[in-house]
Amino acid sequence: MVQRVTYRRRLSYNTKSNRVRITKTPGGNLRYLHVKKPAKGPRCGDCGMSLAGIPALRPREYTRLNKSQKSVSRAYGGSRCGTCVRTRIVRAFLIEEQKIVKKVLKAQAKK
Repeated sequence: MVQRVTYRRRLSYNTKSNRVRITKTPGGNLRYLHVKKPAKGPRCGDCGMSLAGIPALRPREYTRLNKSQKSVSRAYGGSRCGTCVRTRIVRAFLIEEQKIVKKVLKAQAKK
């Protein structure tokens, strides 16, 4: 004979937020154990890769962490991955170099 198990919360439908697994208690009874949703973790805003150095938690759990655990000590830390930051810096540098070259060429053309 199989032991019947019922939900332990008010929500009585098999939804994404109401996932359960059956466990056996020390008393020998079967009981539903509500399982939390798996955390995706923060991702880079440019390329979509997961950010290194930041734990993958549910959104509410980040409120318990202090600031140093939620970000990385770098420009755009906690928002963009290191590769994307590097490309941004290189792009900005090359644009500035281009402006200087244009200015120099314009000055040479005037002479």
